[in-house]
Amino acid sequence: MTALLRYQAALLLRSRRWLPPVVLYAAALGIGVQGGQPVLDSLGWAAAMLLPVAAWLVRICVTGEPPAARACVSAARGPARAHLACVLVALAAAVVLGTAATVVVTLISDPVSTGHGRRVPLLPAGGAGLLAALVCALLGIAVGALTTWPLLRSPGRAVLALLLAALPALVASGSPARAAVGGLVTGSRSGTVPLPLFPLAAAAAVAAAATAVACALSSRRPA
Repeated sequence: MTALLRYQAALLLRSRRWLPPVVLYAAALGIGVQGGQPVLDSLGWAAAMLLPVAAWLVRICVTGEPPAARACVSAARGPARAHLACVLVALAAAVVLGTAATVVVTLISDPVSTGHGRRVPLLPAGGAGLLAALVCALLGIAVGALTTWPLLRSPGRAVLALLLAALPALVASGSPARAAVGGLVTGSRSGTVPLPLFPLAAAAAVAAAATAVACALSSRRPA
């Protein structure tokens, strides 16, 4: 499995297809995060914007190989394992991106509540922001896994499905991403730092289930 992960990571880095989602994420942070804003509010925005980026990274990794190369890798290692490697590399890329954003946002934001009425401990706030980013990354992975091959073959339909699914995954009632981001916003108002452990567990379960479905179907549907 290690060799598959290295192979997929090398494909992703060499293709430079990761540049558009990274630029999009940086632009979203530039719009929604300004120096001196309350730290938890800014961290909530950074986490939320990671969800569609993570979904996009899944699509990039899953569709990064020509069909012939994908068939060779699947024959050598098994289609389910090959597909799992793609998803895991996308998750790792999203986590690295989210971690970097969390560190930067934490450093440039003010450790205060909304309205600047209370102090907010900076290190715990950064930890909470990192957990929220992980929740959103996992939900994005689930969205990406369910809106690309092998579930959807048509690129047009897959991209449209990704866009339509990303917003409900972020704002729908009961969404772990909404709970994690909402917890940061609510905590900013009260000056308390939440720990989104339950949303994290739920997001991990959803991502695991979505990935399992995609990997199972990859064994049955040729590229």
